[in-house]
Amino acid sequence: MEDSKKRKLEEEDGSGGAFAFEFSKQLRFLLDPLRKDQLVDLLVKLGNQYPSVAEEIKGLASEDPVHRKLFVRGLSWETTSETLCAVFSVHGEIEEGAVIVDKATGKSRGYGFITYKHMESTQKALQEPSKLIDGRLAVCNLACEGLSSTSVTSDLALRKIYIGGLSPDISSENLLSFFGRYGEIEEGSVAYDKETNKSRGFGFVTYRTVEAAKKAIDDPNKTLGGRNITVKLADSPKSKIIQSQVPAAMVPITIPVPVGYAQTGKTQIGSSATVGYASTHQQWQHIPLLIQMLKFSTQLHHKFHTHRLEKENQLDCLQ
Repeated sequence: MEDSKKRKLEEEDGSGGAFAFEFSKQLRFLLDPLRKDQLVDLLVKLGNQYPSVAEEIKGLASEDPVHRKLFVRGLSWETTSETLCAVFSVHGEIEEGAVIVDKATGKSRGYGFITYKHMESTQKALQEPSKLIDGRLAVCNLACEGLSSTSVTSDLALRKIYIGGLSPDISSENLLSFFGRYGEIEEGSVAYDKETNKSRGFGFVTYRTVEAAKKAIDDPNKTLGGRNITVKLADSPKSKIIQSQVPAAMVPITIPVPVGYAQTGKTQIGSSATVGYASTHQQWQHIPLLIQMLKFSTQLHHKFHTHRLEKENQLDCLQ
């Protein structure tokens, strides 16, 4: 009697599993031809309706550290890994963080990396990419992007200015405070000697807009710290020579990090190409059906889970 009950429960579970497998195949068949943007919209709708789906999406997104790792450049020579982590910890829990040092000298190379535990923390940090650390305005971006982020754009040469004739007493904070009157600053610092940490008498400021840089250059008031200073585009011939002598903390660095993985078999966002269906209109007609099927799949999964628990309880009773 006990054996027959066990066999009956196993048969019921097996038939339910087969149905779920076939249902999954149908869903994959419908989802496969959709473009990436359509799939994203679909998952957003489901994530809003079902918290469990949203949590699973968050978990999958945070699995790959490439989406959680930041590259931070423009650091002071004195900035330690502890200081770097303390500044970025306001955005979330940090999994790993370090300032990169020269193996031979043990001194900072002027940049570092921060890896958050969750992808949401990385996104929060990127909303405020410029951070004042030890008197210098450091900048962060996704490590997988290298230096191809917002700061390195086609108009960078028109946003970055060179400031010469600075007094030795002018700090990076003084410099940023003075030039902040013309517009929002993305990055900037006085150039310091790596060995002595003394000012080299010049610095650089990168604005977020070309208009702000133009205002700074055109302003006739060029006195800072009791000295007349020189302000011009950093891309001018003379400043190019000086800039090439600036140590790593202020010169763009090529960092050996992998680029983001391209999604194979899917058309990227913004592409006009369609895959599978004859037209965009036909593709979107299937979205309501897919939502209903995915809702049903979620409910089905819950029923199977409940059924399995009941079966286990029955088996326990038989034993």
